[in-house]
Amino acid sequence: MIPREITSKLSDLSLKFPITTITGPRQSGKSTLLKNQFPDYSYVSLENPDIREFAKTDPHGFLATYPSHAIFDEVQRVPELFSYLQTHVDEIDEPGMYLLAGSQNFQLMQGISQSLAGRTALLKLLPFSRKELHNASILPETIDEQMFKGFYPRLYDRNISPTDYYPAYIQTYVERDVRDILKVSDLNKFIKFIKLCAGRIGQILNLTSLANEVGISSTTADGWLSVLEASYICYRLEPNFNNFNKRVIKSPKLYFYDTGLACSLLGLTSTAQIEIFYLRGAIFENLVINQFVKDYYNKGIKPDLSFWRDSQGNEVDLIDTIGLDMHAYEIKSSATFNRDFFKGLVKWGKLSNTPAERLNVIYTGKENLTTSSGKVLSFEKLL
Repeated sequence: MIPREITSKLSDLSLKFPITTITGPRQSGKSTLLKNQFPDYSYVSLENPDIREFAKTDPHGFLATYPSHAIFDEVQRVPELFSYLQTHVDEIDEPGMYLLAGSQNFQLMQGISQSLAGRTALLKLLPFSRKELHNASILPETIDEQMFKGFYPRLYDRNISPTDYYPAYIQTYVERDVRDILKVSDLNKFIKFIKLCAGRIGQILNLTSLANEVGISSTTADGWLSVLEASYICYRLEPNFNNFNKRVIKSPKLYFYDTGLACSLLGLTSTAQIEIFYLRGAIFENLVINQFVKDYYNKGIKPDLSFWRDSQGNEVDLIDTIGLDMHAYEIKSSATFNRDFFKGLVKWGKLSNTPAERLNVIYTGKENLTTSSGKVLSFEKLL
C-alpha cells in the first residue's frame, strides 16, 4: 500500500472523537486506508444489500452487532442510521468508536449536520497527491503524463490504462450516484453536461451559457453542478475581491478534482495529444491548484483558496490565504520564464499591499528563480 499523507491526522482525530468521518470521491482509497490503518476494526460495507437492509430495518440490532470499533463504509446509503448513531455514541461517549466513510458528500453531510454535529471529526481523502507518488517512486516522469494519467489509486495499484479506467468510472458514477440523487431521465444529457464542464476548466463559470448548450434551465444546471461538486468530480474556485478594486470579476472558475478524469471527458487518448492540446495551459493550471487543495485536505485543513481578475483582464490564478497573509500565484505551462508573467501579480500586489516575497510564478521550467518582482518556482520541484 502506498502511504497516504492524511494518515497521521486520521490517527490523531480518532483518539479524540467518538466518530471520525472520511469523505472523498469513489475509489480514492478511503476503504483501503481505513482497513489498513485500523486492522482491529470490523469492516462493514453498506453497499452490500443484505447489510444495508439490516441497518435500515433494525438499526438497534445493527448497532448491537457492531457496538464499537467498526468501520461503516458508504454510510450515506442508510441515512436513517445517523440518529441512532447519535444516541449510541452519546451513551458510551468514548473516542474511536466508529469510522465512517462515504462518497456522496451531499447525503453524508445532511446526516452529519442533523445528527452527528460535534460528535464526528471530518476529513477529505482525494486521489493520490504528487508527493505520495513521488515518495513511492511511481510519479509519472513528465508533467504531461501526470495530467493525462491522473491520480486515482487503481490506475497505479492495478496498472490500468487511463483510456480503460475513466470511461468505466464515469459510466458507473452516472448510473449509480447521479441516478440515485437526481433521478435524471436523460443520462446522456447529464454526460454531455459533464463533458462541457471539462471544456470550461479554468474559465469563469457562465451557468446560462452552459445550460443553453445542454438544453436545460439554468436552475437545473446549477443543481447538476452541485451534485458534481458533492461527489467530488469538480469544484468552484471563488473570486477574491476584498474591495481592492470595485471593477472585479465576482463569478467563480471551474476545476476538476482529477485532471486524468477531465482529460478523458475531453476525448484525449494519449499523453502526446496533451502536448498540442488547446487546453493544455488550463489543465496544467488545474493540476497545480489540485496540489494546493490536496496538501490542505491531507493536513485536515479546509483550504482558503481563491483567484482574482479585474474587468481589464488583469488576473492572478491562485491566492492562498494563510491567516492574515495572502500568497499569490500565476500559473504558466511554459518552460521558459518571461517577465510578463508577473504583470497581473504586480498589479494585484499593489492593490492588496502584498510584498514581492509573497508573489510567485509557477512554471514548467527546471530552475527556481528570485526576481525583484517575486519568486519563480519550478513545478517539478514543488512537492
